[in-house]
Amino acid sequence: MYNDQPTIARAGALETNKVLRQTYILLSMTLVFSGIMAAVSMAVQPGHMASLMCSIGAIALIWFVLPRTANSGAGVAVVFAMTGLLGFGLGPMLNNYLALSNGGQIVSTAMGGTGVIFLGLSGYALTTRKDFSFLGGFLVVGFLVAIGASLLNIFLQIPALQLTISAAVILIMSGFILYDTSRIIRGGETNYIMATVGLYLSIYNIFVHLLMLLGVLGGDD
Repeated sequence: MYNDQPTIARAGALETNKVLRQTYILLSMTLVFSGIMAAVSMAVQPGHMASLMCSIGAIALIWFVLPRTANSGAGVAVVFAMTGLLGFGLGPMLNNYLALSNGGQIVSTAMGGTGVIFLGLSGYALTTRKDFSFLGGFLVVGFLVAIGASLLNIFLQIPALQLTISAAVILIMSGFILYDTSRIIRGGETNYIMATVGLYLSIYNIFVHLLMLLGVLGGDD
């Protein structure tokens, strides 16, 4: 009986490493695919309504299709469809920022900052192997509050509130990176497709809101 315990522990560690490896491979591929779709969108210039429709389509895939396909190969196709839509939807926003005199610097800084945040937080979670499950409830509540504030600001149009929301979303998504990475390495998340979606959405939201912050604080126009 006792001799089986190290074997079970090794099997669990191997399975966790497999999920982690598959997650990062799929995440890398979807990020590249999103970048390609964003470049296509920037070239064809579809307009902001198309961007909104892409976001709605991506949300529909996450809510209604992904839960039914996450345990099959079809789930990978759904993930690529979702990330492709979100990437395509970024085109109009990126074109707006690139039209600024220092737009290229703003976009590249947002991309670099997002990469540093993700790699730093993931590396920290992987190295320390701390349990960040306690963050779950706080992050969900914080995200719901941020959504509510964003909807309210559609009518209020207060720039300072938008800056606060963007800063809060960056912090919340940073927390989700720690939370999701911790769940993977501690065996709480065994589905690499769902793990990929969680990390991708955190990266996506950090990039978008970091772009907004930099656009307001560092824009020349």
